Amino acid sequence: MKQKILVCRALFPVVIERLAQYFEVDYHDRDAPLEPADLAARLADKDGAITLLSDRIDEATIAAASRLRVVSNVAVGYNNFDLAALARAGVSATHTPGVLDETTADTAWALIFASARRIVSADRWLRAGNWQGWQFHDPWLGNDVHHATLGILGMGRIGQAVARRAAGFSMPVIYHNRQRLAVADEAACKASWVDKETLLRNADFLVLLVPYSAATHHCIGSKELALMKPQASLINVARGGIVDDAALIEALQQRQIAGAALDVFENEPALDACFLTLDNVVLTPHIGSSSAATRLAMAQRAADNLIDALHGRRPPNLLNPEVWAARQLMTKEIVR
Repeated sequence: MKQKILVCRALFPVVIERLAQYFEVDYHDRDAPLEPADLAARLADKDGAITLLSDRIDEATIAAASRLRVVSNVAVGYNNFDLAALARAGVSATHTPGVLDETTADTAWALIFASARRIVSADRWLRAGNWQGWQFHDPWLGNDVHHATLGILGMGRIGQAVARRAAGFSMPVIYHNRQRLAVADEAACKASWVDKETLLRNADFLVLLVPYSAATHHCIGSKELALMKPQASLINVARGGIVDDAALIEALQQRQIAGAALDVFENEPALDACFLTLDNVVLTPHIGSSSAATRLAMAQRAADNLIDALHGRRPPNLLNPEVWAARQLMTKEIVR
């Protein structure tokens, strides 16, 4: 008999067809999350699941899922997983790092330009029929990107991809990270490490790329925003909750900073409605990795992780390797 899996969201047909070769697939084929009770009920007889960030996998969700062995997130982030609860239940967890770095870096740059040159507001203004002809001192004077200072908070794979692109615009790059990059990596990015306060004071464009955790919750708040230049823009393509949205709204309302461009929000999709009233913020609906090629690669990587785990092979992108090791040891003891 085939093992049973749950796919929690609409994916590419080619991925579902591939999974069906190996498993009995319970497929939630809508692009909307399952309600928590439905998710728990459908996991009850499953050996594995492919999940997205909107699918909360916690103690209550897996309480009745006695057969569950692996949950495979179609995302780099995994704050939808209660890793401690999964460990107690002996469930392996995986994610999809690496495949979306360049695409997310492209999105960060799209947001930098949109914020600097007020692209979205100008588009709305033109569509509303307000344009009466070219003006020299027009209302759309923005800020230059070339030769401006790019600041990056969180210099992992995506941060380095963002930094490498800056060379084409003759931008000095500064960054802050818990651990300084190796000398060779700094040279490849043409980036210099600075402390967090120096980063905030000197960046013309500050790109946030730290993972979300209790330690990074509201790591950009009123205090940090007050240190930034009046002409600076804040770009968040990381996670909601890293920025104190209420503090950012106040800073934008007071023109304390020039602008912001946000792909992620606290409590998304229920973002603070005050953002919608501001003309100096660009808002996108968490599309950082949203190219067809990258989203397919993410789904295929999640399928790889699930297939390997349920066929006794160590999946390449484990989040809790101790669970896998314990399960392998238990299997050896049973065989012995």
